[in-house]
Amino acid sequence: MTLPVEGQSIQIHSYKHDGLIHRVWQETTVLKGTRNIVIGGNDRTIVTESDGRTWLTREPAICYFHAEHWFNIICMLRDDGVYYYCNLSSPFVYEDKAVKYIDYDLDIKVYPDMSYTLLDEDEYEEHRKLMGYPPVIDRILQRNVDKLIRWIKQRRGPFAPDFIDVWYSRYQFQKRYRLKE
Repeated sequence: MTLPVEGQSIQIHSYKHDGLIHRVWQETTVLKGTRNIVIGGNDRTIVTESDGRTWLTREPAICYFHAEHWFNIICMLRDDGVYYYCNLSSPFVYEDKAVKYIDYDLDIKVYPDMSYTLLDEDEYEEHRKLMGYPPVIDRILQRNVDKLIRWIKQRRGPFAPDFIDVWYSRYQFQKRYRLKE
């Protein structure tokens, strides 16, 4: 099993349950890469949608992926604070210089004051029927929504007060280091 290496540039590939590509982030710098965790940073990276449209991310982000949790967390650093976008998803795999996961539609948006909103329940229901999500997926995702909410309330993982400070400063170091190469 190959692992992403700190400082390496990788892509992020999001798929849907039917195996079709959903979205690709072109460039993310690996800040930590182990068998279980990948933490990356990006800023103004190109994102390609499944229909070929592209857009540019607007702010620096720290991305957290775990091989045992059914979610990933994008921490977006904005002028008025850190916003978190939590995707309910399969655990990640790393192959061909890309972090890959299946996006299961449900999302939790977390605001700088740690209030949060569950999003896209209607999209989840539509895709659950359309793509035939098995009942076990539904149970796993509900448990992981509950786990994410506990993490938010307990300020665990990426929601911990020092998480962004540590990883964003490491990202800035990697950017400066890469410019000198």
